[in-house]
Amino acid sequence: MASLRKPLDEMQYILATDVGSTTTKARFFHKNAGEWRFLVSGEAPTTVEAPYEDVTMGVQNAVREVEELTGHKILAPDGSGIVVPYDGERGVDLYCTTSSAGGGLQMMVAGLIKMMTAESANRAALGAGAIVMDVIAQDDGRRIFQKIQRIRNLRPDMILLAGGTDGGATARVIEIVELIKAAEPKPRLGVAYKLPIVYAGNKDIRPKINELMGGDFALDMVDNIRPVLEIENTEPARRAVHELFMEHVMSHAPGYTKLMKWTDVDIMPTPAGEGMAMQLIASRFKENVLGVGLGGATTNVYSIVDERFVRSVSANLGMSYSVTNVMKEAGIENILRWLPFELDEEDVSSRLMNKMIRPTTIPQMLEDLIVEHSVAREALRLGLEHHRTIATRLKGIQIQRDIASMFEQQVEESYVKMSEIDIIAGTGGLLSHAPRRIQSMLILTDAWQPEGVTKMFQDSVFMMPHLGVLSTVHRDAAWNIFDKDCLVRLGTCIAPVGTVSGDVQARARGERVMTVELILPDGGTVVEELDYGEVKCIELPERQEAKAVITPSRRFDVGRGTGSTVEKTVMGGVAGVLLDARGRPLHLPVEEDKRRRLLLEWFEALELYDKDKLEEWI
Repeated sequence: MASLRKPLDEMQYILATDVGSTTTKARFFHKNAGEWRFLVSGEAPTTVEAPYEDVTMGVQNAVREVEELTGHKILAPDGSGIVVPYDGERGVDLYCTTSSAGGGLQMMVAGLIKMMTAESANRAALGAGAIVMDVIAQDDGRRIFQKIQRIRNLRPDMILLAGGTDGGATARVIEIVELIKAAEPKPRLGVAYKLPIVYAGNKDIRPKINELMGGDFALDMVDNIRPVLEIENTEPARRAVHELFMEHVMSHAPGYTKLMKWTDVDIMPTPAGEGMAMQLIASRFKENVLGVGLGGATTNVYSIVDERFVRSVSANLGMSYSVTNVMKEAGIENILRWLPFELDEEDVSSRLMNKMIRPTTIPQMLEDLIVEHSVAREALRLGLEHHRTIATRLKGIQIQRDIASMFEQQVEESYVKMSEIDIIAGTGGLLSHAPRRIQSMLILTDAWQPEGVTKMFQDSVFMMPHLGVLSTVHRDAAWNIFDKDCLVRLGTCIAPVGTVSGDVQARARGERVMTVELILPDGGTVVEELDYGEVKCIELPERQEAKAVITPSRRFDVGRGTGSTVEKTVMGGVAGVLLDARGRPLHLPVEEDKRRRLLLEWFEALELYDKDKLEEWI
């Protein structure tokens, strides 16, 4: 990392960019009266492909839009790049960037046992911001020739290899190494350089690994990911992946060598920047966070539970390029179940295929918007399911169980439980640009079904990657901008866990779920009683708090056991306080007429969409 050209306390202007796969986004920040704030943004098409093949052209075009909007000159007059530091007339004091252009960082992971060392290596790669193309292990069910063929065809940017505890398995780890060597994998970007391999396995066989791979690959050896079965040490591998990404991968991408000279800090993969921003939320609030980046091609889910950070990427789940994959994975019937009007399967699939081949289009009719929101619920649901398979307890270690747990069928593998999540945060075009903020709040609620009392946030203008990379060098500035200009407080969701016999229509029998009393900042009170299946929203402005006294009925639990009253401070937001008495898990009626009527009731109660249109469908 280059040294900063001006002390942090003397800086006035900061520029951050994200070189995306299709769009390069510039964000311009200024310190005014001692406080860092977001000024303006500029965007331009990314220029990684022919005929341009130079990402710095797209960066300059995006920055030029910032110049036009502010009148502040940033680019060097001779076209040599960005002026750093600010000289009183032109330039910025700090420039940093993230990138996912050209498909981002694509990796292959290899380990000895699929559910142990290979799984740990997978977590390390994902934490470094990579898309994991495949996981190769001795017990992955494929025959040797199939593995060799797969490795040869992948063309990854990098390979992360793990296996064996220190002093443990040697021969079987070497078998994996020989398998990779026999496959002769080639890097994705050019063949003129050696493919980087990070070895994070049994330290006792490092000399043998060096003998086998040192000549043919750019080999880097780091501390073992699983030195003993009870410990997972992913940080050295994650750090090595990032360094090799800069040294080998980025230096061979079109124009990145030039861009690297412009920046004051190392270029960071976009998902890693997004993950840094999620961790910033967790550290500032000191609470457990579950976040999502709902993109056009991928869905990235992030969890910080008890200070442990895990990222997962669902590379086939997205809202534009991968939207038909969501339809395939979820099943079209699961998308249809969120529609409050009649639409046949062929019509929905045609709309989604049109979105896939025209990914930059936006919905023109309310029906199209609701279809997209239905797909988003399923993409988020599937993304969280995938995340839970990665955010798991370490395999291969003995679990201490008490008498009570011995009567359970099994110990839960994933430690990501909605009852322990305090904050949900979302970013991505569909969530950030929802016409009404309550829409994104309900999409997240329906998909992830938060339990108890949960704060909900979203990114206002897609700045999380920019602020994530900025936080690595100027944490206070990053948080101030994040807090004041980026992080929209949607509000708080209060949702008891429990259900009743029959379907959700049971509320017609007067099945009470909870009584909520809100003591407002002005001393006034609001009392709401909710029956099973109801949703309501109480207005509580952003940056205001209220004391909530939540009394669930004897079948329901808000965090302290069934029927136990909970007193908690709730956060206001642009959508307010969402009271969700639909039960957990959430069940929709099987009968189509009942289900549509119920959806319309919920949408109308929350003023989710245009009232006249909703009444038409009723």
